[in-house]
Amino acid sequence: MTNHSTIAAGRAKASAQAKFENTASLQDWRRQVADLYAAVRAMPAQAGWQHWRGVRDRLFREHAQSPLAATRRAQFGGINYFAYDPALRFEVGLKPAAEREIITVEAGKDGAMVLRPYALTNGLEAPLGKELTLYWIEGYGGGTFLPFGDATNREETFAGGRYLLDTIKSADLGIGADGRTILDFNFAYYPSCAYSEAWVCPLSPPENRLPRAVRGGERNPSA
Repeated sequence: MTNHSTIAAGRAKASAQAKFENTASLQDWRRQVADLYAAVRAMPAQAGWQHWRGVRDRLFREHAQSPLAATRRAQFGGINYFAYDPALRFEVGLKPAAEREIITVEAGKDGAMVLRPYALTNGLEAPLGKELTLYWIEGYGGGTFLPFGDATNREETFAGGRYLLDTIKSADLGIGADGRTILDFNFAYYPSCAYSEAWVCPLSPPENRLPRAVRGGERNPSA
């Protein structure tokens, strides 16, 4: 084998090893997030929120899949949140989303993401000024996705809005005793692209922009 072939084989082996390590660490991240939300669903609301905060801080600080660059993790002091507000926890009904257009968004190296509106909340208009659309992420397996914007965006929270549910990644607060969907805005969190341009994330569609301020969940450090 020539030196050139040896170098090429070495590079291929190193590339395969890097892909293996990245995939294995992503699997571990997904597993830990799934375990986190399972624990939250079994706890009282505010205690679950405190646990959620602590685990998220640890993952951001220590895990290889953290959206923070390695150079930022050493100085990471924790994610900033609004104080817990029990008035921002709702159990809502869902009804079919009629006459809503399918949305296609770019997701970087993952290609296009197709979001199919499939449900509307029933119970948010009075407290928050508007009902929200839940989307189904088309593709293998699929999943429910609930991004939203509100009047805090840009000044107090990430300009592109926040996420509340993303069941592909196990972000799911469950249902109440009567089968209604739990939407606790204290658990609203930033998409990864809020932390680094290395990530490409779907932002909140205009139809999911709430007219009122939702001061619960993740917020800007200076807010």
